[in-house]
Amino acid sequence: MPKNPLLEAFLENELDTERNEGENPLCRPTSQEETVASKTSQSIKLIWRYGLLFATVCCIAVLCYPAARNFLTEENIGSTTSHHELKRVTHAPSATGDGIQVLPREVASYLHRTSFHFQPEKNWMNDPNGPMYYKGYYHFFYQYNPNGAVWGDIVWGHAVSTDLIHWLYLDIALVPDQWYDAYGVWSGSVTLREDGVPIIIYTGASNAGEQTQNVAYPGDPSDPLLRRWVKDQENPILRSPPGINIKDFRDPTTAWKDVDGNWLMTVGAKKQKTGLALLYKSVDLKHWELQENVLHSVESTGMWECVDFFPVAVQGHHGLETYTAAPTVKYVLKASLDDTRHDHYALGSYNVMSKTFHPDDPTRDTGIGLRYDYGKFYASKSFFDPAQQRRILWGWVNESDSEVADIAKGWSSVQAIPRTVFYDDKTKNNLIQVPVEEVKELRGARVSERDVKLVPGGLVQVKGASGGQLDIEVVFDYPNITKLSLDGGQMDDGDHFDCSQGGAAHRGVFGPFGLLVLADENFQERTAVFFYVSYSKEGKWRTRFCSDQTRSSLLPDVDTTVYGSFVEVLPSEDFLSLRVLVDRSIVESFVQGGRMVITSRVYPTMATDQAAHLYLFNNATTSINVRNIDAWQMHSVPMHAI
Repeated sequence: MPKNPLLEAFLENELDTERNEGENPLCRPTSQEETVASKTSQSIKLIWRYGLLFATVCCIAVLCYPAARNFLTEENIGSTTSHHELKRVTHAPSATGDGIQVLPREVASYLHRTSFHFQPEKNWMNDPNGPMYYKGYYHFFYQYNPNGAVWGDIVWGHAVSTDLIHWLYLDIALVPDQWYDAYGVWSGSVTLREDGVPIIIYTGASNAGEQTQNVAYPGDPSDPLLRRWVKDQENPILRSPPGINIKDFRDPTTAWKDVDGNWLMTVGAKKQKTGLALLYKSVDLKHWELQENVLHSVESTGMWECVDFFPVAVQGHHGLETYTAAPTVKYVLKASLDDTRHDHYALGSYNVMSKTFHPDDPTRDTGIGLRYDYGKFYASKSFFDPAQQRRILWGWVNESDSEVADIAKGWSSVQAIPRTVFYDDKTKNNLIQVPVEEVKELRGARVSERDVKLVPGGLVQVKGASGGQLDIEVVFDYPNITKLSLDGGQMDDGDHFDCSQGGAAHRGVFGPFGLLVLADENFQERTAVFFYVSYSKEGKWRTRFCSDQTRSSLLPDVDTTVYGSFVEVLPSEDFLSLRVLVDRSIVESFVQGGRMVITSRVYPTMATDQAAHLYLFNNATTSINVRNIDAWQMHSVPMHAI
């Protein structure tokens, strides 16, 4: 796996600094006698330490037998045993007081912790906050509970990277230490001032339950890691306006410069059941004035959390930072709906005079139309990356297991792989989302197949593509619908089929067909991601994509929802494409070049690491042709704390 020279250089500099400062007495010069004495002392200590450890392990083994006797069976590779390549894990759940069964903590924590998705070292994480690029580093902040694996005691965690893949954990950026944020430092955004210095505007939960807006500045703007933040003495800078409940006023957006030179930003809110993007104006990013109009609102959508508003170019895939009314620009207004826990967005235009957003299609407005992701993906936040001239989207992926299980394994939630977002200039009515290009750096050995014919009911293993960490690209020929008689009986009615209607086990003329990932050799566990093509009442062929978790885990306390929706396939497209990132307990499916995305959480107990296999399947009553499939083993990413 390619190394990260900048991060390695930083770590080396940190070590050099510690040596120079004399903080580590083992680094000072010693005489030969001192060295011998030191080594002897260390040897004695190691003997006692390992002896005590051995005795402890023996005691635990006796106490836990037989539940733990088949804990892990490691795979021998050559003459060495790799703990990172588990061949088989026996399903050995332990019962809790309330009857819910979970894997022993050591097993669950290892099996289901992702290897190349961002997550803290331990405990709870939720919303992405204030991502940005500053002085050579990508900064990522996130909602974090340093005290447990459930929501509560929320602070701003902080990490940096040079490539969006390899991360360094930094000290907590913001903690709840004032009356206006005593109950939590909640979500917010980062805005770069005109002088290039970033500021944080965030929601604080006060000791009275009020949601306030507050500002913080870097303690040292010259520090590229921004390790210290200072809250403004005038906080809170905003409190809920008349007509808005004090608990329905949160998550300020990144501010943007208006044509008249003022700064604008929105804050999510609601009035009764109408979701709102309140609009504020400022000259200094600290003193804000509520505008008479709202940026946008949609009835019956409930509370709008984590609002995001940004421009996209209608030509090319480059990102935009500047807000303009030019006809070559579309605008995206996204809201995370508190009622449904889904992220909805709309494409439209921005009127710079009235300072309002107008959707291109009112039937696909924010909250009632398009979604970033039709699985688990919430509280998303985008930012403009000036280094690569692109817009990057982060999103929180929460767990599908029980809270009891999260507490047992000691952590909860991951972040989806950062996605590059741009306008779909083919359909002209949605966005394209693809994993950032840097993810490909993690690709290892590749397995490829071409022109694979899947007979009705067929199942073909992609040999050599074992493992719980894969990047898969597959292209299917679009089914030859012209050869099928439309005389009735054998046709599916697309309006009556639903992804959850039998899931991958359903049989239709043209589906389901797709992939089985994280499947063990006996198919006790498998996660199916598949297409289903059917004929609707309107006389049109429609294509669904689904992610079926019903057989993904033998554990009893997991959500097995089947996700799915329609994906638009243009008449000029005679194929169905799919890219799937598999990372132990998360499966991200990017359909038709990223026109649609579904993210799933799964918790296999048998189909783990080298016991996890990849299959092509076809449960349709007609044959399906696979043009090509490529599967790469994915390297793990070590995380470091400094």
